Amino acid sequence: MQLTMKSRQLNKGRHTALRKLPILIGMLILFFFFLLPIVRLIVMSFTSGENISFGAYSEVLKESVTWKTLWNTIYIVLGSTVLSMILGITMAAIMAYTDVRGKAVMQLFIYLPFIIPSYITTLAWVQFFSSSGPLGGLPDWLIPNLYSVGGIIFVLGISHYPLVYLMSVQVFRRIPRDAELAAFVSGASRFTCWRKVTLPMALPGICSGGLLAFLSNLDNFGVPAFLGIPANIRVLSTYIYEQVIGYGPSAFSRAAVLSVLLGIVAVAATLVQVWLLRRSKVTETTVPDNEPRIQLPSSKRRILQTVLWIFLLGTSLVPFLAMGTVSLVQAYGIDLTWENFSLGNYRYLLFEDEKVIRSLGNSLLLGLITAIVCLIFGTLFAYYRSHKQGKLPKVLEAIITMPYALPGTVLALCIILMWMQPLPGWYPGVYGTPAILLIAYITRFFVLQFRGSYTAFSQLDVRMEEAARTNGANLFTRWRQILLPLILPGVLSGALLVFLTSLTELTVSSMLWSSGAETVGVIIFSFEQAGYSTYSTAFSSLIVLAILFGGIAYLIVQRKWRRRGRKA
Repeated sequence: MQLTMKSRQLNKGRHTALRKLPILIGMLILFFFFLLPIVRLIVMSFTSGENISFGAYSEVLKESVTWKTLWNTIYIVLGSTVLSMILGITMAAIMAYTDVRGKAVMQLFIYLPFIIPSYITTLAWVQFFSSSGPLGGLPDWLIPNLYSVGGIIFVLGISHYPLVYLMSVQVFRRIPRDAELAAFVSGASRFTCWRKVTLPMALPGICSGGLLAFLSNLDNFGVPAFLGIPANIRVLSTYIYEQVIGYGPSAFSRAAVLSVLLGIVAVAATLVQVWLLRRSKVTETTVPDNEPRIQLPSSKRRILQTVLWIFLLGTSLVPFLAMGTVSLVQAYGIDLTWENFSLGNYRYLLFEDEKVIRSLGNSLLLGLITAIVCLIFGTLFAYYRSHKQGKLPKVLEAIITMPYALPGTVLALCIILMWMQPLPGWYPGVYGTPAILLIAYITRFFVLQFRGSYTAFSQLDVRMEEAARTNGANLFTRWRQILLPLILPGVLSGALLVFLTSLTELTVSSMLWSSGAETVGVIIFSFEQAGYSTYSTAFSSLIVLAILFGGIAYLIVQRKWRRRGRKA
């Protein structure tokens, strides 16, 4: 009897250990791929030869160029964030409260500058203000200089104001209409109601959107690289890039110090963002009110709609048309006439330059593998996170979030320091190969898939799975017949986001690529740096068209899936 009980206890212990084994393996993988590279970077910043030293910090912080770069970074990031907030809040208030027509189409144009990679948006604006652009006939003093601090602020602000809009518009719609009516009954004017009622209630969501824009502007490499490097304007992200590609005796230590400084700013802003997001949950108990609250007279509504369309077309469509126009001329700087019209730039890219074709293949393959890996393991982790409570799942979630919260140049340096020698005496040989790009992409974009899948799981009723388990369905059957059909749209949305982001990534790729492992972003950056603007604009135009067609195809498939679900 005692032997039987001991045997049962032993089998139960083995079964429990086997159940915990996948969790332990997952924890080790997360630590090795997501946390250890960041630890290696921090250690590197305090390393001088074989010893622990503050020498690198002392050297970097004594240089005047460091403080000038830091000031440029703060000034540009704050300036572009303010611009993003002004545009985002204004558009959100108009779309949430007024009765302007065509809101669905307007929203597509609002999101366009954010959907298109920022370095392509930068090229579009450069060509828009170029001598061969639509404003080429104007005097020079009327055309703004984008290769300046103001130009960088402008392009960053335009590129990231959709983030503020996205976080603000739903918050405005959730503000109870009764609170505003009470203010009006008390004699408050529309402006007073906005200042004392609407704005304070929407402030957490607005600040969250502003901090998202702040982090995106801080992380951005493409805009400062395209506009700042030719004008000798450095920010921390481009300065880190210059240090790493310089390959000096202390290049990595100096870059590590700069990365730690940049990472501290990003992590601090992320913590503030998390705090504000928690505070903003107080508005989530109210059902969004999509009905207009301000009925405009027809004359004023037409004026407002005209102003909105001029702004949206001017910031979303016209620059890309100008970029496409430049891609069709034989040489940069000449006007688009029938005599100068040519498809030679596209012919060269698609049939003559091997690097372009190779970069397309590399980016498609890397994006596809990244999306598949993140789809499988990100969804599994989201399932674990949605079914487990306690501190451990939250800690693991924080670990996978850190690589995405860090600026791309910082993460790239983490990956370099980690994978040259991951463990003492182990040289896997992935540095300088496409494999290191794949590792970096998975590490950086894994959280995007996790968020999409976790949101899909959070919308399910747990009682459905419990009922299936009670009826004897095993885990595989529950996934195949219940979970997958319900979460598939959300999971595929996350996978598509991962794929598109990986396809056009530049920040990490600019520091990790090698000969034979070029990506789309690297080739466009190389063309522009070498002065081949017609090639860079033609390649960018192809990428924009591919993204637009892919987005339209996804919307069509999603609509058919929803109709199929309604019929079922």
